[in-house]
Amino acid sequence: MSRPAIEFHDLHPTPADFAGEVLAALRRRPRYIPPKFFYDAYYLTRAEVEVLAANAGEIARRVGTGSLLVEPGGGSCSKVRILLEGLRPCAYVPMDISREHLRAAAEQVAAEFPWLEVHASCADFTRAMTLPETAPEPQGPRVAFFPGSSIGNFDPEGAVGFLAAVATLVGPGGFLLIGADRKKDKAVLDAAYDDAAGVTAAFNLNLLERMNRELGADFDLAAWRHRAFYDEARGRIEMHLVSVPAQTVHVAGEAFEFAAGETIHTENSYKYGIEEFQSLAGRAGFAPEAVWTDSRGLFAVHLLRAG
Repeated sequence: MSRPAIEFHDLHPTPADFAGEVLAALRRRPRYIPPKFFYDAYYLTRAEVEVLAANAGEIARRVGTGSLLVEPGGGSCSKVRILLEGLRPCAYVPMDISREHLRAAAEQVAAEFPWLEVHASCADFTRAMTLPETAPEPQGPRVAFFPGSSIGNFDPEGAVGFLAAVATLVGPGGFLLIGADRKKDKAVLDAAYDDAAGVTAAFNLNLLERMNRELGADFDLAAWRHRAFYDEARGRIEMHLVSVPAQTVHVAGEAFEFAAGETIHTENSYKYGIEEFQSLAGRAGFAPEAVWTDSRGLFAVHLLRAG
């Protein structure tokens, strides 16, 4: 009997989970919503794609073949395609919170790479990171792939905790291939997160659209503005949604008052120097194996080994 195109494991948080976290966040002052709820949409980081494409051969040589390749946050499964032919893993396990996006992307990967077992896991990997029971034991190491500089969404202590969970998942001798945006000039970062084309603003406002769609909220998107800036002292970009007028918004049947100019803090994105990030990963049980940067030195991809 032929196996299905993918094994799909649905541990997706319920609408009540989403509502509960959003309502708790909106009741706090200052208001802050976890950025994991953005990710029912994805975008590519050109610098990271450049690094992966230029170094795919060396990555495969260092990691070897026959691994079990796990991608927490792998909703679009886009960048992993650059690595699959070189790594030839025994199976690929993308994990993501966005069910339909993950299912469609995993089915596409299975169609493009018919030799590859795909075991998609719809779950909130920031809470628990477990492999599906059907995932095979690999001949090679376990390898986690965490692209996109998503590690920057955690504060440094949270990043250490997440990396420690990854180290446990891959086990001693396992690898983590991870993207981390580098510290750079404030003007460059401010422009990147508040671009003239409005791409980042639309990405930020999408969170309100999602709450309208899934939680019965009544956010008027025209009454909100995107704000992003680089806090040099903390080494992070902050993204906010700013209430233009004083207004009342209803979310899941609960009313929330916003003063004019009040914000919802939607995302932090921490930036790291190379040695700084390696030191952070060291606290979680990883040792540096290799690091690559793009031609402009803006972005770094680290290969780390656990234990």
